Amino acid sequence: MNFKLVGTTTDEVRINWVIRQLKALPEGIRILDAGAGELRFKPHCGHLQYVSQDFGQYDGGGDGTGLQTGKWDNSLHDIVSDITRIPAADASFDAILCSEVFEHIPDAIEAVREFARILKPGGALQFANPLCALPLLRLQQLLVHAPPARAGSGD
Repeated sequence: MNFKLVGTTTDEVRINWVIRQLKALPEGIRILDAGAGELRFKPHCGHLQYVSQDFGQYDGGGDGTGLQTGKWDNSLHDIVSDITRIPAADASFDAILCSEVFEHIPDAIEAVREFARILKPGGALQFANPLCALPLLRLQQLLVHAPPARAGSGD
């Protein structure tokens, strides 16, 4: 795996990078937006078969510290599930986008294993997070020695 640092201080740099990556995907492929939140990137996926997934528990309130939106609409997700147990068949997506999510996942390695299960061989896995790529480099090191993903957990 290769990771590229695309921004360290601004949301705009990461968002624009993600949009460029989405636009470069071939028309008609099936993409999962894992941890899609309020579907920020859906408008840039009109040429794709877009499927959103989120755990659907966030309400925007938070704990009063940091940034909260005050409201959150979970009603538009195609799949509501834990990101480590997505109810999808093995090798059912051509691409997976996971943006601004990994810093919130208690078991990020299990999420990557789940992505490996549902991503078609040769598929595209695109990450972006506000902490740059440093946490992903650690994931890469851990996955080299991790046991294989669980088989047959999709429908």
